[in-house]
Amino acid sequence: MTRESPSELLVLHAVRVTGFAGTARIARRFALDEYETAEILLDAEARGWVGQATFADVHGWSLTERGRAENERQLAAELARVGGTGEVRAVYREFLPLNGRLQQACTHWQLRPDSNGRLLTNDHSDPGWDAGVVDELGTIGEGLAPLASRLEGILRRFRGYHTRFATALRKAHGGDGGWIDRTDIDSCHRVWFELHEDLIASLGLDRGTQP
Repeated sequence: MTRESPSELLVLHAVRVTGFAGTARIARRFALDEYETAEILLDAEARGWVGQATFADVHGWSLTERGRAENERQLAAELARVGGTGEVRAVYREFLPLNGRLQQACTHWQLRPDSNGRLLTNDHSDPGWDAGVVDELGTIGEGLAPLASRLEGILRRFRGYHTRFATALRKAHGGDGGWIDRTDIDSCHRVWFELHEDLIASLGLDRGTQP
């Protein structure tokens, strides 16, 4: 049976995986009540785990170093309690090759070689090139599916990554290339970034560290 996580853990973790977000978005990340989320955030702020900031007209929350350490402590304790540490570590090992391919695909979406082999900004005037990138993302999504299923079997908070990725890819297939790499919507790149952050936070790793 998939295990539930406490709201206090989920709120702090939502701040971690989103990077910087307002209260409403943090609450939506794990389908939490917005009022309860706001109360938990204020308590976390009093503990020195999160801070508030405003950039231009965007106000949001981010983790402090103390909050990052606390988030990782909570996640490690939760995984140990459900006996899922080894499986998450195994999934992460299998995730890393897909991660390399995802990064390359996003680079190919943004850059394309000219006739002399020089990399130029992709102006998306070559439908064949773009279709190749989208096809590669589809293959990557197929590789993600069994990994996501294994994660979902450990903890409910891991749910949704493959569905979100597939939804973004379907919208990209529909003609809106922003669903490949925009950071302000639930694009393929955004979903993948959150999954990567989720895995390294759960294992207490840095992005460049092997499991």
